[in-house]
Amino acid sequence: MTTPLRPVSAVGALADALRRRVLSGEIQPGTPLPEQEIAAAYGVARPTVREALAALVHEGLLRRERNRSAYVPEVTLADLDDLMYVRRPLEDLMAQAVAGRRVAEADAALARMDALPGDAAWSDAVAAHMALHQALIEAVGSPRLERLYGALAAETRLGLVRLREVYEDRDVLVREHRDLLDAIADGPAETARAAVAAHLGHSWGGDRRSGDGQSCP
Repeated sequence: MTTPLRPVSAVGALADALRRRVLSGEIQPGTPLPEQEIAAAYGVARPTVREALAALVHEGLLRRERNRSAYVPEVTLADLDDLMYVRRPLEDLMAQAVAGRRVAEADAALARMDALPGDAAWSDAVAAHMALHQALIEAVGSPRLERLYGALAAETRLGLVRLREVYEDRDVLVREHRDLLDAIADGPAETARAAVAAHLGHSWGGDRRSGDGQSCP
């Protein structure tokens, strides 16, 4: 028996709209998001705007300081280098645990990425990318690993916004992730670990800790 769909609230719809604009790079880092202007632009009440912005602040996609409008935080190259420095050991643990297994949820996320139309918003690619890596982490079966990885999700999503110009041809992004999933599934563990390390080896302009690479985060 199917479950009736619940209507999306005005708060949820506004949060979705703003989230897509942030993750597609339309709203640049540092751009203020005044409640009054957003309310006028979307035809909603200010309390609705306030709740939607609070939801995105909670997700880490926006930042809000006292007596200042919410804004998209800047993720610098140094931030990204440090982010990858922390992510690498977490995903290395994943590679050791999952090597030799096919993760259906990760394959499904890749299929969604591959099926995106050419004019799809970059935020859709970000969502599929995040779902793929999250599925691999969840396949390990460690709640603590999931919590540690989840703490990096907002910065990872914001970091992916920077890659929209690098991956103008989305087929390249799909191919890199298909190669990654195949390497993990085929194993052995050392091969899977090497594939994950290479995939996370993007230098973002010069990683001081691990050398240069060519893949995405």
